[in-house]
Amino acid sequence: MAKRKTNEAGSSTGLRADVLRALGVLKAATADQIQRLSSPHLTYRHTTKKTAAVQKEARTASHRGALNDLRRHGLSVDGGRTRGGEEVRLLTASGLAAAAIELDRGPEEMGGMPKSAGRSGASHAMSVSETVIAMIRPKPDLHLVAGEPAEAIAAAQACVDAPDGIGAITSYATEVALPSTGTWKNPGVGCAWADIVLVAPEAGLPLLFIEADNCTEEAPVIAAKFDKYMRHFRRKVKDTDGQDKPMWRTRWSAPDPQWGDASHPPVLIVFHQVGKRTALKQMERVAELTREHWQGRWAEGGFRIYNGKMPIVATTLELLREHGPAGPAFWRFGREDRQNLWDAIGNPRRDAALARRAEDARRRQAQEAAEREAQRPLCGDCGQKFTDDRWKASTTVDWGRADSHPHLCDDCKTRALEAERQAEQDERDRQEQERQEQERQEVEAAQASKAGGWLGRWRS
Repeated sequence: MAKRKTNEAGSSTGLRADVLRALGVLKAATADQIQRLSSPHLTYRHTTKKTAAVQKEARTASHRGALNDLRRHGLSVDGGRTRGGEEVRLLTASGLAAAAIELDRGPEEMGGMPKSAGRSGASHAMSVSETVIAMIRPKPDLHLVAGEPAEAIAAAQACVDAPDGIGAITSYATEVALPSTGTWKNPGVGCAWADIVLVAPEAGLPLLFIEADNCTEEAPVIAAKFDKYMRHFRRKVKDTDGQDKPMWRTRWSAPDPQWGDASHPPVLIVFHQVGKRTALKQMERVAELTREHWQGRWAEGGFRIYNGKMPIVATTLELLREHGPAGPAFWRFGREDRQNLWDAIGNPRRDAALARRAEDARRRQAQEAAEREAQRPLCGDCGQKFTDDRWKASTTVDWGRADSHPHLCDDCKTRALEAERQAEQDERDRQEQERQEQERQEVEAAQASKAGGWLGRWRS
C-alpha cells in the first residue's frame, strides 16, 4: 500500500529508470516515443485491439504511468501537446539531475533543454527524438512477443532481421553546446548547439554530430549553423598536458588523422518534411552555401582529401527510417550517389587508392625479394643459401681486407678456418719435430766426433 501511495500509477523502479534515461537524453518526448525506445516489444503487443488508437493506448499505458509517477515526484512536467494531440513530457531540473545519475553523466554532460519544447507542438524536439529512434532502430525481444498473433510475430521478426541501428540511448546526447567562446559549462553567446551528438566507437563512429531540420527555416539560416560549427572546430585550448589541442578533442576521442587528411568531425543533417520547403531543395541549397566548409581538393590517385574541412552529410527522416544507417540513405555534399553512413562520412576512394598503393608496394617488395633471392649465393661446399648477414659479410671489404672465404657459408667457413688452423698447427709441429731431430743429429754428430778424437789420442 505504501508503494502505491508513493507511486500511485503503480510503476516499477526499473520502468521509471528507463523513462528517466530516455528523457535525460531526448529532453522532450511522448510516451509513445519512450515506449518504442525502452520497450520495443510492446509495439507488437495488443494487436488484437480494435483500433490503432486503442492499441497505442494499451502499449504505452505502463510508460504513461511511470511518467505520471515521475510528475508526482516533481521530476517531470507536462510540455504541451504535439500537433497530433500527444502529450509531451519534459524533465524538471531535479529530473535532469536524477537522469544524470541513471545515465552516469556529469551535469555538464547532460546538455540544455530544447528551445520552445512546450510550445507550437514541440515539432523540432519531436523530430530530434524521432531521429534518435531511427538511428538506434530498437529491436524487440521475440520472447516477449510470444503468444501474439502470427502477423505481430512476423512483424517483430522482420524488425529483428532488419539491419541494425547504431548504439543505445546512452550513446546519444542532445542540445550540446559547442562553444567558440566561453567554456563547456558556460558557453559564450552565439555558439553552436548540436541537436544530437552520437558517440559509438564500437560501431566505427567515434563522434558524429546530428542536426534535425523540419524544412521550415531558410537555407541561409541552416548554413549559418555550420559557420558556428567551424568556429568551434577551429578553436584550440590547452589540454591537461599543457599542449594546445582542438577544444572538441578535450571532450571526445577520435582517431588521429592519417595521410595528411585531418578533417573535422562529421555532421549529419536529417530533414523531416514538416514545413513547406522540400527536403531535396534544402539539401542542395545548404550544400551550395556551405561549400567552403566541406569541399576537398583532388589528390594524386583519383580521390579528394579534406584536410581542415568538415564532412557534411544529409538525409531525410523517411529514408533513415526505411534504410537505417547501414543503407543507401545518405548524401555527402559534393558527391553524386547516396551511400551508407560510414561511406558517406568517410573517404572510400582514398581508402581504396591507399589500399591499391599498399598492394602495389607489397607486390614490388615481393618481386624485389624474389629477385634478390634468386641472386643469393650458394655455399660452394654444402650448397646451402647464404643468410643475409653472411651475404653482406662475404662482400664487405674492411680495412682493405676482403672476406677470406666468400664462397662458403658461415658453418662451412668455420670448418674451413678450423681446418686451415689445424693444418698450420700440424705444419708448425712438423717443422718443430724436424728442427728437434736436426738438433739431435747435430748433437750426436758432435758427440761422435768428440769420442773419435779421444780414442785416437788414447791409441797413440
